Amino acid sequence: MKPGTKLKSVVCDTEVMVIRGGSDGVVACGGAPMADERSAERGTIDPAFAEGTRIGKRYVDAGGTVELLCVKQGAGSLSLDGVALVTKDAKPLPASD
Repeated sequence: MKPGTKLKSVVCDTEVMVIRGGSDGVVACGGAPMADERSAERGTIDPAFAEGTRIGKRYVDAGGTVELLCVKQGAGSLSLDGVALVTKDAKPLPASD
C-alpha cells in the first residue's frame, strides 16, 4: 500500500485514503477486502465488523505501521488481516499555565 492510495469498501459506503502503509496486509471493511473500485453488487457486512467508520477519523493498527483516513463513512468497520483497527487519538496540547 502506497500513501495516497484510495480504497473503497465492497459491502458499504466506506472509503479511505492510505496515510501510512508500511504493511502488505489485507485491509478490509465489514469483513471483506477493500478494492480500488466498488463493484455494482454489494456484499453483506460481517456482524463482527459492523461498528461503522466516521468521516475525518484516522484508523491505525496496534503497531502504528498502517494509518488510514476515512474520507466517506459507512456501516462496516476497518481491519487489517482480520484484526480491527482503532481510531487514532489526538495528541494532547501542552499546558499553558
